[in-house]
Amino acid sequence: MKKNLVFVALAVALLCASCSAPKNVAYIKNSDEVDLSQSAYLYDARIMPKDVLTITVNTVNPDAAAPFNLSVPTSFNNQTRSTYSQPILQTYLVDNNGVIEFPVLGTLKVGGLTKSECEKLIHDKIMPYLNAKENPVVTVRMANYKISVLGEVNRPGMFTVSNEKINIFEALAQAGDLTIYGVRDNVKLIRENAKGRKEIHTVVLNDASLINSPYYYLQQNDILYVEPNKVKARNSTVGQTTTLWFSATSILISMASLLYNILK
Repeated sequence: MKKNLVFVALAVALLCASCSAPKNVAYIKNSDEVDLSQSAYLYDARIMPKDVLTITVNTVNPDAAAPFNLSVPTSFNNQTRSTYSQPILQTYLVDNNGVIEFPVLGTLKVGGLTKSECEKLIHDKIMPYLNAKENPVVTVRMANYKISVLGEVNRPGMFTVSNEKINIFEALAQAGDLTIYGVRDNVKLIRENAKGRKEIHTVVLNDASLINSPYYYLQQNDILYVEPNKVKARNSTVGQTTTLWFSATSILISMASLLYNILK
C-alpha cells in the first residue's frame, strides 16, 4: 500500500511539473498589449573603440582617390613583368579614444559615429583636396562585428554579423535557440560602452515590449548568457553528488575488502 502511495505521489509531482513548465517557454506572449509603433526606426551600429574598419574612397578619376586609400603596395611579378591589378586594402583600428589615423587628413575622431556619419565626415574633409567636379564616394565597413551567445543554447559560440545588424532573436537563432532548460525571463546581456564600462542588463524574452527596448538590437562584442533553470541545476548537482558518493563507496568497499583479507 505504501509503495502505491509513493508511485501516486511521484505521478502527481511529474504532472504538476509538466503543467507548470511551459508557462515561461513561449516568447513575446503579450504581443497584443504592446505598441510596436515605438520600434519604427532603422538600427545603425555606432563605431566603438577597438573596432576594425575598412574605409574606401572612390572618385571618377582613380588617381584623385589614391592618396586617401590605405592599401598594401601592389606586388610585382618579374616573370610576367606585370603587377597584380587588385590592391589589398588595409584596415583601421579605432583606438581607446575613438580615433584613427587617416591618410592626408591625419587624426579623425570617429568613435560614437554611425557609419553614415563617418562617411560624411571623411567626405567633407577630403573635398578641399579634390577637383570641384569630383564627388567622392566614401564607404565604411566594420570588419569585426561579432556577438557571443553562451549558456543554455544548442550551439553556443561567437558569431560574425556580416550586415552589421542583428537582433536578440536572430542571435539566439544563430545559436540554435534555447534548450528547454534555458530561463527565458532572466537572460543576461553583457555590454561594453564607448568608455570601456561594462554593463549587465536583464532581458525578458517572454515580454513583447523587448522589441521596443534598447537591448533588442545587439551591438558589436555583446555577450548573451542564458542561465539554466532550477531543474537543470538540480540535476547537475545530483549527478555530481552521486558520482562522488559512488567513488567514496567504492573506496570504502575496497579498503574493507583489503582489511578483511589481511585479518582473515
